[in-house]
Amino acid sequence: HPTIERLQRELDEGRVPGDFSEVVATIAAQLEIALLGLDVVIAHNVCSLNLNLALTAALRKVMDRPGPSRLILWHHDLAWASPRDRPTLHPGTPWDLLRTAWPGAVQVVVSEARRAALATLAGIQPETIAVVPNGVDLAKMWKLDQRTTELIARTDLFGAAPLLLMPSRITPRKNVELALRVVAEMRTTGRPAALIVTGPVDPHRPSGRAYLEHLLALRRALALDHSAWFLSEEGHGPPTDAMMDDLYHLADVLFLP
Repeated sequence: HPTIERLQRELDEGRVPGDFSEVVATIAAQLEIALLGLDVVIAHNVCSLNLNLALTAALRKVMDRPGPSRLILWHHDLAWASPRDRPTLHPGTPWDLLRTAWPGAVQVVVSEARRAALATLAGIQPETIAVVPNGVDLAKMWKLDQRTTELIARTDLFGAAPLLLMPSRITPRKNVELALRVVAEMRTTGRPAALIVTGPVDPHRPSGRAYLEHLLALRRALALDHSAWFLSEEGHGPPTDAMMDDLYHLADVLFLP
């Protein structure tokens, strides 16, 4: 907007324009109508970047009045902590609105580094600032098969680190016991390791079911019921080729003991 651009040019040079208060009042009146009846207001970078200080001042004016919505200040960037932006910032109002803790507002940043910077700038305790990294829809981004997304929904697959993949049948010669014990040992060191065995019980060996029962008992004994999965036996049959492609992308280790 040409008025905002004109105001911002003067503010960047350290001058508060003569009609700044008038523009702030106009924006505040518009905000009051727009926010009427809302439970939560999320302001993204409005209170941390000096791109529209008239809007920043208007939002503060509205939120300081009785009965406003709950305010969440969501910060990706902090002008006062940026060498690039610092030359356009000056002491006093409205620039100080970008480095003060707004009463009653919930502070959200996208990283631990931003939390430390905001805590220093605003003089608030780091633990009062929530860290919420940018979200990614991995299933959509990776074009995962529907069965893979269903598996992820019922397991903590994304939380596994490392995720071990055994693309083999459940038969003694594959030494699945060792895989279970390796995962259990990793977890005792604090690493959230997990295991997927993709194949079914060997149909050519009558002892196959007994071997599976032995592995399930070992899994229980090692406290791995939520960290090791026999996909073909506990899912909906053997994985498709598309699902196997997904698992090779998701896994950290191909484990064939």
